[in-house]
Amino acid sequence: MHDDRSITEHRLRRVLKERIKPAVHSRSVPLTVERWEAPGEPVPVAEGLAAPYGPCAIGDPWGPAWGTTWFKVTGTVPADWAGRTVEAVLDLGFDRMMPGFQCEGLVHRADGGEIKALNPYNDWVRVADRAEGGERVEWYVEAASNPVLVDHAATYEGDRLTSGDQPLYRLARMDLTVFETEVWELVQDLEVLYDLMIQLDTREARRHEILRAIGSALDAVDLTDVPGTAAAARAELAGVLAAPAGASAHRISAVGHAHIDSAWLWPLRETVRKVSRTASNMVNLMDEHPEFVFAMSQAQQLDWIKTYRPELFERVKKKIADGQFVPVGGMWVESDTNMVGGEAMARQFLYGKKFFLDEFGIETNNVWLPDSFGYTAAMPQIVKLSGSRWFLTQKISWSQVNPFPHHTFWWEGIDGTRVFTHFPPVDTYNSDLGGAQLAHAARNYREKGRGSRSLAPFGWGDGGGGPTREHLARAKRQRDLEGSPKVSIERPDSFFEKARAEYEDAPVWAGELYLELHRGTYTSQAKTKQGNRRSESLLREAELWAATAAVKVPGYGYPYEDLERIWKTVLLHQFHDILPGSSIAWVHREARDTYARLREELRGITLAAQLALAGEGAEELVFNCAPHARRGVPAGGAGRPAEPGEPVTVEERHGGGHVLANGRLLVEIDGRGLIVSVYDLEARRETLAPGSAANLLQIHPDFPNMWDAWDIDAFYRNRVTDLVELDAMEIAESGPAAATVRVTRSFGSSTAVQAVTLRAGSGRVDIVTDVDWHETEKFLKAAFPLDVKAERTASETQFGHVYRATHTNTSWEAAKFEICAHRWIHAEEPGWGVALLNDSTYGHDVTRDVRPDGGQTTTVRLSLLRAPRYPDPETDQGAHTLRFSLAPGASIGDAVREGHALNLPERTLTGAGPVTPLIAVDDDAVVVEAVKLAEDRSGDVVVRLYESRGGRASALLTADFPLSAAVESDLLERPLAGSAVGAPTPAGAVPLTLRPFQIVTVRFHRV
Repeated sequence: MHDDRSITEHRLRRVLKERIKPAVHSRSVPLTVERWEAPGEPVPVAEGLAAPYGPCAIGDPWGPAWGTTWFKVTGTVPADWAGRTVEAVLDLGFDRMMPGFQCEGLVHRADGGEIKALNPYNDWVRVADRAEGGERVEWYVEAASNPVLVDHAATYEGDRLTSGDQPLYRLARMDLTVFETEVWELVQDLEVLYDLMIQLDTREARRHEILRAIGSALDAVDLTDVPGTAAAARAELAGVLAAPAGASAHRISAVGHAHIDSAWLWPLRETVRKVSRTASNMVNLMDEHPEFVFAMSQAQQLDWIKTYRPELFERVKKKIADGQFVPVGGMWVESDTNMVGGEAMARQFLYGKKFFLDEFGIETNNVWLPDSFGYTAAMPQIVKLSGSRWFLTQKISWSQVNPFPHHTFWWEGIDGTRVFTHFPPVDTYNSDLGGAQLAHAARNYREKGRGSRSLAPFGWGDGGGGPTREHLARAKRQRDLEGSPKVSIERPDSFFEKARAEYEDAPVWAGELYLELHRGTYTSQAKTKQGNRRSESLLREAELWAATAAVKVPGYGYPYEDLERIWKTVLLHQFHDILPGSSIAWVHREARDTYARLREELRGITLAAQLALAGEGAEELVFNCAPHARRGVPAGGAGRPAEPGEPVTVEERHGGGHVLANGRLLVEIDGRGLIVSVYDLEARRETLAPGSAANLLQIHPDFPNMWDAWDIDAFYRNRVTDLVELDAMEIAESGPAAATVRVTRSFGSSTAVQAVTLRAGSGRVDIVTDVDWHETEKFLKAAFPLDVKAERTASETQFGHVYRATHTNTSWEAAKFEICAHRWIHAEEPGWGVALLNDSTYGHDVTRDVRPDGGQTTTVRLSLLRAPRYPDPETDQGAHTLRFSLAPGASIGDAVREGHALNLPERTLTGAGPVTPLIAVDDDAVVVEAVKLAEDRSGDVVVRLYESRGGRASALLTADFPLSAAVESDLLERPLAGSAVGAPTPAGAVPLTLRPFQIVTVRFHRV
C-alpha cells in the first residue's frame, strides 16, 4: 500500500480548521451591544447593572490596563430557530493561545446572578437546548481588561499606578447562533483520534486503522453541508473509537482542576474575580455532566467566593455536598514552603482545614501543592500532624539538571515521618487530556512494573478557567480506547487509595524536594520577605503576651478575631508568587502597605497585653518573648535584666582600622572597613580563613536565561566585584555596653552603610547594613570565609534544620548552588562551629576551597538584594535595612538560641514587678514555638514546641496556672492517640519525651 499518511493528516487539519469547526455554530444573528466603563476599581454588580450604558459596535476598542468594562447584550431568538439548540458567542477579543492571561468576562443575568464566565476557550453561553422563537436575551458582561504580561519583557503595565490608559482589546463578536451538536461531537471524535494517531509508531497497525477511518470520515463530509453530513462522518469513526485498550494500558485518574495563582501577573483583587469566574463555569459544567469532578485547593479562594459572591458560594456548597466539587490541599493558600516559618506552616493547615470543616464538614486528606518552588524537608511531619495522608506536587518536573527518580514514593521528613506522595508524570498541572500529554504520561511513568496508575490534573490554569466541555469529551472517548491510557475522571482520594494499595512498598525519598530552578526566589523582593519574617515574629509576640494576660489578668480579653484575621492575611501573602517575589509591582506595593499596617496593629495588641501584665509601677521590665532566657530574663517572662559581662574596648589597629574586644571575641576591622579577624578568646582560635576578609559585600551580574525574578543561573559566579573601596569609616559608638564601627561605601548608583557592633557579654558580631539600592540586573552578596573544615552545613528550616553537603561530588550537590535557610546557617568541624544569623534573609550559598596550607576555607554568603526587571522592573529599588550576625564557636543549640534572639527583640516597659512565664520548659533543646489560646475559645492554653538539635530530648513543661489535664493534639488542636505527653504532676509539670525534630502540640485544660 502506498504511504499517503501526510496527505490525509494535512487534509484533516485543513478541513477541521476551515470547514468543520466553523460549522459548529451554523447560523447567527448579531446581538445589540452597549457599554459602560467603570471608573477606577471594579464596582459591585448592582452598580454595574444600573450604570448608564452607551452605544458600542463590534470592532470597537475597549479596556485600558486593569480596567473594567460592562457590556449589555440584548437580542431575540429568530422564530425559525424554534426547537434548535441556541448559544451566544461572546468574543471579547480573545487571543486563543493565552487562556488566563488576558481579558476575561463574567456574564450576569439582569437580576445580577452569575451565568458563566468567558475566556478564550469558553466564549459561549447556552440560551436553550430547545429554543422558543422570539425568546429574549438580556445579559450583562463584566469584562476585565487585564494586560498580557507573559512575554518576560520589562514593563510598567504591572501596576495600575504606572500602566497606560490606551485600550488593549477590540470587541470581536457578539452573536446569537445555532449550535450544531452533531458537528461539535464530530470535532471531538476527529481531534481525539488524530492526537492519538500521531503518538503511535508508524509501524503499528492501530495507527493506520485510525488513518483509514479518518479518511473515510472526511469522504463522508459534504463541505457545503457539514451539519447535514456530520452523523455519517461520525459513523465512519465509530469502529476505531470503540476498540478497547489493552489490559496493560496505563491508568490515568483525571481530576478537573484550575490552578489559580492567588496573585502573580495580576493583583489580589483580580484573583477574587478569577476565582468567581472559574467556579461559576465549573458548577455549570457539573449541571450538564454529573460525572465531572473538580478539585479546588486554597481555602482563601473559597472564602473569597463566600464573601463576594454568596449566591455562587451556595451553588458551590451544593456541588461539594454532591461530591462533584472537591476541596483539596488543606492549606489556606498554596504557599511557598521554603521560606514560610514553622508556626506559619502549621497555621496554613489549621486555618485551611478548619475552613473546610466549618463550611463543608469535610476533612481534606491530601496536600495539593503542584506549583510551589521546592518543598521543605519538614513538610511530611507537618502534613501528618494536620491529619492529612497524601501529598501531591508537579513542580519538581521543572528541575534543570537531575530528573527526579520517582513518580509515586514515600517522602521522609527530617524527623522520620513519611507521607505517601505522587508526582504526576503528565508533567503539567494544566493538562488538556490531549493525546500527546497522555502518551507522555504513560511513557514517562517511572513505576512501570510495580505501579500502573497516575494522576492528571486537567483544565486551564495559572490564571484560571478550568476544564471545558471539550476536555470532558476527550476523557469520555479515552476511557477505554486502544492505543491510549485508560482515563477515568475521579476524586483525588480515590486515586491515592488505589495507588497506595498497589504500591505500598514504594521507594523512599528522604529530605527536601529541592527544585533545581527558581533559586532567585529566596532573595527577590526583599521587603516582602522582611515583612513576612517580621509579621511571623510579631504574631508570636502578640499571641504569647495576649495568652499570658488572658490567663493572669482578670478581665483581659484575648483578641481572637483580630489575631485570626491577621494570621490569614499573613498566610495569604505567603502564596508561592508573593513571598518568593515573583509577582507584578502592584502585588508587592500592596504587600508592603499591608505588612506596615499589620506591624502597627500587632504592636498595639502586644503593648496592650504587656501593659496589663506589667501593672502600675516604676520598675523597668524587659519582656523576653524568645524561647530561651537571655540576660537573666526567662523565656516568656519579664523582669530586670542581669548586668552585662566584661565591657567592650575599642583600640586603633596597627596599619589602620579598629580592634573591638569584650573578653569573648577580639574583632579586627582593617583600613578598608572589612573584618579581617574574629578571634574566639575562649576557644583560642581564629574564625576567618588566613588572608581573607569577612562582611565582604560582593556584586555579581544577574541576567538569568529566562525567569528574571525567579532564577539565578550558576554562571552568575563567573564575574564578581568585591566592594572594598571606602568612602568613610568612623567609631559610631564607644562605651562599656557596646562599640560600633560605621563604614560607608559607594558603588554604581548605590551606597551601603554598615554598622559593625560588638556588645558586652555577647558571643556574636552584629552587622546592620543600610543599602540605598539603585542597581539593575545585579546581585548583592555578603561573604564570610570561615577557617572551618565543614563537610556539610546545617540550615534552619521549619521545626529543625537540614544538612547539605559543601562539596559538589555529584550533579545533585552541584545543582544546590543557592540554598534556603531561615534564621541561621551553621558550619562546623568536630568541636567547633560558626553560625551566620539573619533577621530577614533567606538565600545563601556555600562554597569550599582547600588552601595551600592544607586548611579548608568554607565560605558562607548571604544573598541580600537582586534587581531583576521582570515582572516588576523596580524590584528592590530604594532603601533597605538588613541585619545579620556572626557567632564564632557556636553549636547548633547556640545557633537556635541566637537566631531567635536576633529576630525577637526585647521590649522594655515600666511596671509593678516581674512577670513569670505562662509556660516554662527545662531543656534548651526543646523550643517553644507558639503559646496561644485554643481556637475553640474554650480558654485552653495551646503550646507548640519541638526538639531543635536533631537529638532525643526529655523535658518538663510547666504551666503557671491550675490545670486539669494536658493532652497532645494535632495542628487543629484535636487529641492525638499515642502521646508524647505524660500526666501532669501536682505542681503542674508535664513530662515530655521527644524524638529528633519532633513537633508536639500540648493542649492544657485549665481548671
